[in-house]
This record gives sequence, structure tokens and C-alpha cells, in this order.
Amino acid sequence: MLKTQNLRLKGAGIVVTRPLAQAGKLSTLINEQGGKTISFPLIDILPLQDYSAFDTAIKNITSYDWAVFISSNAVKNGMPRVLKQCPALPPCLKFSAIGPVTASELLAYGISNVLIPNNRFDSESLLSLPEMYAMQGKKVMIFRGIGGREVLADTLTSRGANVTFAECYQRVNPQTNCVMLEELWRNGQCHAIVVTSSEAMRYLLQMTNHADNEWLYNIKICVNHARIAEEAKALATHLQIHIADALGDAAMLACLEACLQGQIHTALS
Repeated sequence: MLKTQNLRLKGAGIVVTRPLAQAGKLSTLINEQGGKTISFPLIDILPLQDYSAFDTAIKNITSYDWAVFISSNAVKNGMPRVLKQCPALPPCLKFSAIGPVTASELLAYGISNVLIPNNRFDSESLLSLPEMYAMQGKKVMIFRGIGGREVLADTLTSRGANVTFAECYQRVNPQTNCVMLEELWRNGQCHAIVVTSSEAMRYLLQMTNHADNEWLYNIKICVNHARIAEEAKALATHLQIHIADALGDAAMLACLEACLQGQIHTALS
């Protein structure tokens, strides 16, 4: 059993904004280090009410050269319907993913040879790979949720690809305001917020009306990607943003421990 004095997040109130289904492991790690997890999901992943457009898009997937998955949710919501229509995917169809987590989800469906970026896991890094330049005349299907960034499709199109979207889920914000978080902060019970998507960050800033909320500038915000920090800083320059060294829950835990080191115990003493 861990000794109480060795718990590196003892007394820390940490807001986790991930969807409930994706927050369990990080919440457990936080609690094991003496922190208190405050669940405040800013993204809810929902299936589509109507999959007719998606089913039409994937109908001719055997004629495509590339299937690109931008998230693990795209795999979970898209691949079962793909395999239902086409149980035996053609060997000429190549797969790429935005990062290793998404690639591991594809592996669960028997797809092992997946192109992913080497370091930074985003659209720009995927586009920098040599394979993504050889796109003249290629047919590319991008699996994603409704909406999202257009940089991947726009760049591939400029390189000569014929791009089709296969949108297979939707993202909604289940929250209406951040009053609870502000009250917890003012009572010394909220010390950090974990944000792991640009969309969740935008929701947070919109709901806090960030220009008028001093509390948001006095709390640590931990993110898992430099792009999230860059986009947030463009909207609110005084945010205290800390970037995890890598993707994954262990790296986020280390980020929380580093940015809160000494702060909690001093506040409680």
C-alpha cells in the first residue's frame, strides 16, 4: 500500500473533461495518487440517428486506394458497418490513422499495416509522410465525426486526390455552463483541468466567456497536444497551459504532477 505522504497529487481537485467512456483509466491514476477526480465531460460521442449517407459513402470502398481514420471513435463507429457491407476488404486498400491509439483500434478489426505519423499525432504530421504526397489520381475516404477540421481533405485534394468523407458519429457538449467549476476553484477544491481535444477546449472557453472570468487564468490546464495549447492561447493568451510530453494517461499524470508540484500541499498547510 502506498504511504499517504508519497501520494503526489494528494489534495488536488482535477477536472477531467473527456467523454465518460474514455475517462476511466486516467481518473483511476489520479485517484491512486491522492487526487480527487471531478468528472466534467465536455464531449459526448453519439452514434448518428441516420446512417444512410454513411452507408452510401462506403458502398464503393473497394474502389478506393486509402481509408484514413482520424480518431478511435471513427474506427469504433465506422468499421463494423464497413465490414458488414464488405466482409473481405481488398488487399489494395491501404489504411492510415492519426496516431497509435487509432491504429490499435483498427488492429482489433484485423487491420495491422496502418500508416501513422512518427511523433506528433495530428493531420499535419500525417500529411508530412511521403506516402501522403503520392496522391495524384488516388481515391481517399476519410472516416470522421460530423464536422471537424478540413486541413486533411483540403491538402490531399490539392495534391490530386479524390476525397470522400465517411462521417459515422457526432460530438455534442453535454454541459451548459461552468459555474460548478468556478465555485470549486473559489473554495480551493479545483486545481487543474485536463483537456484532450481542441473541440473540448473551445467549449470550455465559450462557456466560461474567458475574457471575463479571472478564475480560469488562475488554474492549471493540462493538454496532450501542442495544437490544443496553440489554439487556446490564440483565444486567451493568459491561460496557464501545460503540455504532456507524450500521448497516453501516464504522460498526462506526469504532466499533472509536474505542474501541481508543491502547490497543493502549500495551499493545504
